[in-house]
Amino acid sequence: MNRDDLPGLLAREWDVLIVGGGITGAGILLEAARRGLTALLVEQRDFAWGTSSRSSKLVHGGLRYLKQGQFALTRESVHERQTLLTDAAGLVEPQGFAFGDYRGRKPGRRQFMLGLAIYDVMAGRRARRYVDAADFAMLAPHIRRDGLQGGMLYQDAKTDDARLVLRVLQEARRHGGVAVNYLGVASLLHDGGKVAGATLTDALDGRAFTMRARLVISATGAWADALRGQVGETPKLRPLRGSHLLLPAWRLPLAQAVSLMHPHDGRPVFAYPWEGVTLVGTTDVDHGASLDVEPAITRGELAYLLAALQWQFPQLALGEGDVLATFAGVRPVIGSGQLDPSKEAREHALWLENGLLTVAGGKLTTFRVIALDALRRAAPLLPGWQADLRPLPIFDATPPLSGKALALDAEQRERLLGRHGAGAQALCDAAQDGELAPIPGTQTLWAQLRWGARMEDVQHLDDLLLRRTRLGLQLAGGGLAIMPRLRAICQRELGWDDARWEAEQQRYLALWRRHYSVPQGEENHKNKESIIETILFGQPLELGDARITYDSLSPLDLRRSVDVLVDDLGEDLLQITCANGDIVDVGWYPAWNEQGRLRVVAVRGQDWEAPVFSAQPDKDPQALLQALRAALASLA
Repeated sequence: MNRDDLPGLLAREWDVLIVGGGITGAGILLEAARRGLTALLVEQRDFAWGTSSRSSKLVHGGLRYLKQGQFALTRESVHERQTLLTDAAGLVEPQGFAFGDYRGRKPGRRQFMLGLAIYDVMAGRRARRYVDAADFAMLAPHIRRDGLQGGMLYQDAKTDDARLVLRVLQEARRHGGVAVNYLGVASLLHDGGKVAGATLTDALDGRAFTMRARLVISATGAWADALRGQVGETPKLRPLRGSHLLLPAWRLPLAQAVSLMHPHDGRPVFAYPWEGVTLVGTTDVDHGASLDVEPAITRGELAYLLAALQWQFPQLALGEGDVLATFAGVRPVIGSGQLDPSKEAREHALWLENGLLTVAGGKLTTFRVIALDALRRAAPLLPGWQADLRPLPIFDATPPLSGKALALDAEQRERLLGRHGAGAQALCDAAQDGELAPIPGTQTLWAQLRWGARMEDVQHLDDLLLRRTRLGLQLAGGGLAIMPRLRAICQRELGWDDARWEAEQQRYLALWRRHYSVPQGEENHKNKESIIETILFGQPLELGDARITYDSLSPLDLRRSVDVLVDDLGEDLLQITCANGDIVDVGWYPAWNEQGRLRVVAVRGQDWEAPVFSAQPDKDPQALLQALRAALASLA
């Protein structure tokens, strides 16, 4: 849209103001617009800037939710997965998964196959099967063979999450919805004690606008508590960070996705082919950093994911030098006090508080269900509006491509239709010589760069390289090698002069190095932050003759412990005070865990305890505790 039109646009009174340009907000905009509401969506950064471009990119039912007893969520997710595979073909694609059955490791064949049987019943088709070790090794080359008895095969799906958001927004606009990026809510307007609109600030030029709406819906994900605070409510969300690695496909070649339980803590980890690279994830840790700062993987999380790869693919000797790029996203999970972050429920919730309707939690896969639930809750607040809220096809049908597009093969045409819908034909028609060819090492066409720059609300270079396309995740150095041709194609389309282009390129490359590259740090873990990350995430910590190994994640985000104060509370206990105010008591407890090892545990208050360190029983517990005390005290 033309941002010069903002004053007139915002002077109108709207039925619904949707705050947040991720998949939840986009879904609500689509379902509201196609049912006759005047709906405006605003996003303080770029569309899909938050969690919706940093997910694991899986469209799945969630097998682990079955284990947690979340049957309704799994059933709902499986149904939506099947719908997306049909309605968004070319954007949501089936993905086969392989899970090795290793002697003595959980879950065993019987338990896993039972879960898959339930999964298949919910999907209405059988996709599961068990194969012997020889066949499994052929399907998943380079995997660990020691103890391999066979493997379970099943089906899920994958997507380009940012493009899914953009496609939903495109459909919403076709139905009359309006979406504006880089337009944030500075404050909410109140009328009679109820929210009645908002004061908005243009992040690009600082202009302020006041607009009114009959209903304000917050779909801001992990940022929701900030708006809820403006209506006097206390925080309910527990931001959890999930970090990922991307490796060249030649370095970790996979036809099937390989899923495994991490050798350190038993959490599910996966690696699968995505957009010409191999994607590996994910961690699940409390995120204590400011939500205003772009999240990034930590050294500890890097070590954790590499440890999983090195266990599952020992022949490949994978290391951090093989990593092309990284990314981290913050999930908006509703906190319930669970000790283990991974056990927090992923269902969505709706809260109506003083006229502000907040949508929180949920999954990428179920965005349509979430949107319709939000509109059902909104209906009584919109007198005179009545609509059939039964699910409709997610996307309108699009005609087949013609003209220049016929030079593409069938798979390429389906990809374009899936990602660009009705705009795919115009994209191909706008392509200049050689631009319908893929960018080397990717499935992205040069023409998609031109189209993104011309038609898709790009305001900064990272919008184009990290969300309109995913080249910043697919190419070494964030795509530095293609910058000359990228500039030749896009600079004029964006209307940038040379100075603006140079500034944007420098800004993007600095951003990529800080948040999307392999994090740099002391290899010997001598600084305060990395020594604690090392303990938490799995690298054995050598303290003289003592050896401390990882047992499971602490729910505390000790990554923030750059300033560590250590108080000696006696022979058997020490206390760590973190920079963020968390206090962790560390001491020995005479209990044996399943592996027959003594534990050191962290205790917060009197309510819970979480295993953090473990040691072989032939080591003296007091010696280990003294070594840990000395190491931390030396850093204080």
